[in-house]
Amino acid sequence: MKSFKVHRGKVAPLNRADIDTDQIVPKQFLKRIERTGFGEFLFYDWRRDQKGELDPSFPLNSERYKDASILMTGKNFGCGSSREHAVWALDDFGFRAIIAASFADIFANNAAKNGVLTVVLNEPEVAELLERAAKYEDYQLTIDLENCTLRDDYGLSANFTVDEFTRHCLLNGLDDIGLPLQHEREIAAYEASHPAIG
Repeated sequence: MKSFKVHRGKVAPLNRADIDTDQIVPKQFLKRIERTGFGEFLFYDWRRDQKGELDPSFPLNSERYKDASILMTGKNFGCGSSREHAVWALDDFGFRAIIAASFADIFANNAAKNGVLTVVLNEPEVAELLERAAKYEDYQLTIDLENCTLRDDYGLSANFTVDEFTRHCLLNGLDDIGLPLQHEREIAAYEASHPAIG
């Protein structure tokens, strides 16, 4: 898993609350067995019109927000079913961080396990950032996970909190496989000292 320490990136605003995982990646795309390639299906039903063409009015289709790596959105992001594919789609599309007033717990946990940072700010801070992302061309934020701060180029700064275990894993790029592999020598020594049974 790629570590997350300090990230600077363009911000894309998606000012909607209660975005559930079926809207993030619709169920018809869950048959794939790979973890990659889901970016093209991100917000599929919102990004495309009835003919299947990209809808220019949807923010993520705008040239202005092309290559954005930080998503600003409404409260309760990632609610609904627990599908990890939602995080895979966001990651594959290029998002390293998502900022909202709140997240569904399972979604936030899945995000952390895939190296995507979820930043919780209060609703006035989120509203201000959404307004700035819409107002300023090429609006960017710097997110510093080491110090749990974010800032823009116009004087705004904010603090956020991340539980220490999640922060440690993200800073060091440790997923559920990487965590036990930190103790690979001890595991190998233990296995060598216990003969195989059967």
